[in-house]
Amino acid sequence: MKNNKIIIFDTTLRDGEQSPGASMNTEEKIQIALQLQKLGVDVIEAGFAAASPGDFDAISRIAEAVTKSRICSLARALEKDIKAAGEAVSKAKMNRIHTFIATSPIHMEYKLKMTPDQVIKKSG
Repeated sequence: MKNNKIIIFDTTLRDGEQSPGASMNTEEKIQIALQLQKLGVDVIEAGFAAASPGDFDAISRIAEAVTKSRICSLARALEKDIKAAGEAVSKAKMNRIHTFIATSPIHMEYKLKMTPDQVIKKSG
């Protein structure tokens, strides 16, 4: 018999702030993270550590406050982002880094200045 476990991965604290007028201060983010933990969320993506000192601080403080959910930071597939994310979640009882790389044709050509094959090679 297979053990199928559903893992709840919540992005409210990072992606939720992308909505116009939906910004939170660090204390509000900590309160939401603690509520997500109470709900039994497995992974809380607390922010994007490399985006700003404020995001880095919020992730670090959430990592210290939450003990039952895994704390995650988003990071581009760049060494400096991954290092910032790792440092921000380092005090979490359980942590994770969620990496990404742009894959739309426009992003690859103009932002990354890479071909699709180069993007695949870099992310692999």
